Amino acid sequence: MYDWQSTVTPLALARLLRTTRTPRATSERHPAYRVLAGQVRRLISEGRLPVGTRLPAERELAATLELSRTTIATAYETLRAEGYLHSRRGSGSWTALPAGSAPPADALFPLPPDSHGQVIDLGAASPAAPHPLLAEAAARAVEQLPAYAAGHGNYPTGVPVLREVVAQRFTARGLPTTPDQILITTGAMSALDLLRRALLRRGDRVAVESPSYPHVLRALREGEARLVPVPQHRPAGPEHLPCWDLDDWRQVLRGANPRLAYLIPDFHNPTGALIGEDQRRELLAAARAAGTTVLADETMAELAWGTERLPRPMAALDRAAQVVTVGSASKLIWGGLRVGWIRAAPALVRQLAADRIHTDSGTPVLDQLICATLLGERFAEVHDHRLADLRESTAALLPALRERLPQWRFAEPIGGMTLWIDTAGVSGAALSRAGEQVGLRIAAGSRFGADGAFEAFVRLPLTVPGTAAAEAARRLAAAVAAAERDRYGAPPVETPTV
Repeated sequence: MYDWQSTVTPLALARLLRTTRTPRATSERHPAYRVLAGQVRRLISEGRLPVGTRLPAERELAATLELSRTTIATAYETLRAEGYLHSRRGSGSWTALPAGSAPPADALFPLPPDSHGQVIDLGAASPAAPHPLLAEAAARAVEQLPAYAAGHGNYPTGVPVLREVVAQRFTARGLPTTPDQILITTGAMSALDLLRRALLRRGDRVAVESPSYPHVLRALREGEARLVPVPQHRPAGPEHLPCWDLDDWRQVLRGANPRLAYLIPDFHNPTGALIGEDQRRELLAAARAAGTTVLADETMAELAWGTERLPRPMAALDRAAQVVTVGSASKLIWGGLRVGWIRAAPALVRQLAADRIHTDSGTPVLDQLICATLLGERFAEVHDHRLADLRESTAALLPALRERLPQWRFAEPIGGMTLWIDTAGVSGAALSRAGEQVGLRIAAGSRFGADGAFEAFVRLPLTVPGTAAAEAARRLAAAVAAAERDRYGAPPVETPTV
């Protein structure tokens, strides 16, 4: 597991090495140090071992892998000579890329618009805008703009009309809310960054679900937080949606005493899990007893396309617990509207508004006015449009996957935008590489783990148009075939079970 210093422990590196196989003939033909160097090089090139990660000391890694220290030292020297490792006496060794190398591609970022039609994007879970609703709301916002243009245009807490609309949405979901509890931000990631800087200090522990949303995991690491992963629980296997293991959560909250717990209780990204009220209450009680603030990411909360029975928001279930909520318009409406929000105590809202003056001063007024219309009087139309799109995509994609890839296992979600798939042992990173050959972008499961786990998983978005689902499944099957042709044999070194 990587800590706030971006260090990989010997056991975590051993786990990663086990997923990076080398053909048996190659491992028999080459010395162990060269095979080990090749494995580490591949992990770096795939982005599974981030650039700048400090590697274990030679003696520690040798003991863990049950290899000689000379083998480890020679592998490190090989990587240094190739430009994949930098070292400094007294500071250790850390991963790098050779001069002139391009960084590993990030399938989680949307493709550039000029790539559409050539590549099917199964990396980013980003829906298209709801037309003509967006255009109509934009036209109305332009009509309203002169009333705001006479002033300076900076609203650190947000335009009042949008704060009122967002407060009403929380109230409608069972959590009475007033506008002074709402801060409008420039997207959900901006909200999370504001909260990270306000609530965490360097080295603070943050409990996170495992798997979880990669962009938040990375932002927490870069903010020098120490991540404490808590695995999700699947009592009936991968064909069923996971839940929280409350025994694990109680143990982490008591033992690690994290300052913050980051949770996605509504249609979890990536697994699609929807956590029931009983589990939410029990976790909140444990967090309250530990003095841990719960940060609930409700970006997917309005996307219940397969059920009408929804739990209330986390903050509605235990008024004594410290709960801060983040939401966004990007999934319900469109990612091009960079509008998010925070629901918190009024005092924290005022503090965050003062803090943001040093970064963006406020979210663009025009975007806020568009969102005020779409989340207010046009909400039912926007909501119905988005749920219909998700139902259509899911109804087309899931049968196509079952036909083309019957060995893959997944739980059918009832909301949200993501599908978490067990690939029956095929490397997600290998699939991602093979996808590039067949015009497909795939998000490897290892991106969603705090320590490089979930290599035999991929996340697919439920935003693929229904008309493209069959072709997406065909290309996925082709990528699996290509990855299988390159499938690795036995590991070149014996690594312990971790």
